[in-house]
Formats: sequence, C-alpha cells, structure tokens
Amino acid sequence: MIYLDNSATTKPYAEVLDTYRTVSEQFFANPSSLHSLGGKSEQLLTRSREQAAALLGVEPGEIVFTSGGTEGNNLAIKGAAFAYRKRGKHLITTAIEHASAGGAFTQLESLGFDVTYLPVDRDGRVSFEQFKQAYRDDTILVSLMHVNNEVGTVQPVKEIAAFLRDKPKTVFHVDHVQGFSKVPLQLAESGIDLCTISGHKFHGPKGTGLLYVRQGTVLSPLFAGGGQEHQRRSGTENLPGICGMVKALRITREHENEGIRHLKKLQSQLFEGLRNIDGAVIHTPAEHSAPSIVNVSLRGIKSEVLVHALEKDEIYVSTKSACSSKENKVSAVLTAMGISDEEAEQTIRISLAYETTEQDIDVFLKKLAEKVGQLKIVMR
Repeated sequence: MIYLDNSATTKPYAEVLDTYRTVSEQFFANPSSLHSLGGKSEQLLTRSREQAAALLGVEPGEIVFTSGGTEGNNLAIKGAAFAYRKRGKHLITTAIEHASAGGAFTQLESLGFDVTYLPVDRDGRVSFEQFKQAYRDDTILVSLMHVNNEVGTVQPVKEIAAFLRDKPKTVFHVDHVQGFSKVPLQLAESGIDLCTISGHKFHGPKGTGLLYVRQGTVLSPLFAGGGQEHQRRSGTENLPGICGMVKALRITREHENEGIRHLKKLQSQLFEGLRNIDGAVIHTPAEHSAPSIVNVSLRGIKSEVLVHALEKDEIYVSTKSACSSKENKVSAVLTAMGISDEEAEQTIRISLAYETTEQDIDVFLKKLAEKVGQLKIVMR
C-alpha cells in the first residue's frame, strides 16, 4: 500500500496507540473528580499541558485542548468576534479558507458582522498590499490559514503579524493545521494571538487538537458547562486522546528538521516526475508552498475516475479537502485561483508524510503514467 493522502489524516504512531490504551486503562477517572483517582488524572492532564507548551515554546496557560481543527477554528473565530464585538464588527479572512473557518465567518455575517474576503493570485497566495488596504480601524479579527490544505500555498503570516503588532485592538488567528511539522511557525513573540493545531494531521489520535491562546487574549466560550480548560472549553477532557496527541507532538518535534528536508526532496521528485506525464498541470507553486502537498490536474481525466483507478493498485490520493471531497462541487480554492471548472474537475491532491519513501514516489509516478495512458484510450 502507498498512502499519499496525509493531508486528510495520518496513520497514528504505534507509541501513540500504546499511550492511548495505557491512559484509558489506568487513568480513566474524570480529572474534575475530587477523589484520588480523579486527582491522578488531573495531574496527568497538567503534565500533558506543560509538555505541549514546552514543545511549542509557549506557556501552559496558553494551551486549550480541543477536539481538533474544526472546533479550534470555530472557538478562535467566533470566540474572538463575540468577545471583542464592542470594539467593532469588521473581520478579515481569505477566499480559500478551510470550510470550518469559512463556515464560521458565514455565520458571523448573518449576525451582523462585516467580513472582507481577500482574493488570491494564481498561486493561491494573498497579497500583503491588498490586506493592508482592507484593514480598517474597526477590524477586530484577522484570520487565515498558514498553509492551504488543497494546494499547499504558504500565506504571508509573518508579514501580517508584523503589521498587526501595533494594532492592539485586532486579534490575529492562524489556522496552522496543515502547516504544523511541515512549515515552521514560531508562536511566542510572533504577534499571533490564536493558533489552531489538529492532532490527527501529525500521527496523533483523531478527535484531538489544541488552540494556542496568547496570554491576555479573551474568547467567548462556545460551550456552556463545567468551565474546563480555563473557562474556555467546557466538557470532560479526553485525557487518553490528549496524552496520545502530546506523544505524537513530541515524536514529530524530534524528527521535524530531518523530516522537512525529506519532504522537500520527495516534493522535488514529484514535480520532476509529473512534468514528464502528458497532460499534467501542477497547481502547487514551486516557491512559497509546503513540501507536503502537490496538487495537479491530469487533462482529460476526471479526478474521481483517476482516484479509483489508482486505488485498484492500493495507491491512495484524494481529489480535494477530505471535508468536502464528497460534495458534487468544484474546488472553491482552485476557482479562487482562476482555474477553470473543467480543469478543477481533473485535479488530484498528493500529500506526503515523513514516512513516505522515494520508492513510494517512484512507484506512484509509474502507476500514474500507466493509468493516465489507459484512461485516455478508454475515454476517446
């Protein structure tokens, strides 16, 4: 099997599964319970928070454990908008955000907020100059993804953070779900106020994630309840999942530098091989992109047909974001980049992990060329 859909989800590390099982069996008590078993669970939760904070270079009190990227984005975007609405109601985001962010902004628009959706260029990148022109005195929130989940384009997060440093009335949120462990991003002293990370994107358990909340940043909670996670996210903590995610975070951090170099080599291998396939059009920019994603159209072949053809040889790629792959619509990201509907319907996404090998890519490219040739004959 050759698995090239790591942007949708990754295979959990064996050590993560071991940790999840151990914690489930030995620390099953509710961390909020007053008895000694609950106290032991609470101590483990505290240690996990401290470890996560240390690995990210932030303070333990700035870590909020969530159920993943969708909840993290919603808590950051809606929580900040509601908390600071008396300052103004103008919000800035982009036209190519993940559905969890885009949907949150749509809801806020229906509640009277004014949202500016920044366009992107042919590479899927926001113009920093257009961002500055869109910024207003009543802008209370800027939110954008660090790495686009479909084409891998890296957004000018550092430039925007620097611009917002002397704008204390504006909160800056970054969706770092696809960027974490692929494109380094410093949080402490960065100017970023909120940052979303999802555990299953770096070999942690599904249903886990964390939101970095810079000290002093206020959020209006989305959930009413017991006031867990410093009154920001009520609900009994998923302790096995949290411990498993922190284990994955540690393992990933240990291999990050080497892993990123490896991904860059694999991406170059993919670029070179795809350019030799007739009808292939690469949409991922050669510069300012994450090394883990390559988006390509194979002209004349529907993406779903190609995905299933590769699946017969146990090679797994995707069409677009897994959250919207079953929708009968062309990619909004590719449309925003100026790509035609016809070409967007012929696009696949290849996404890599540290464990992907050069041999995997060689086999994939060979099989892809074969499938493209066969399908073009059939479709004539």
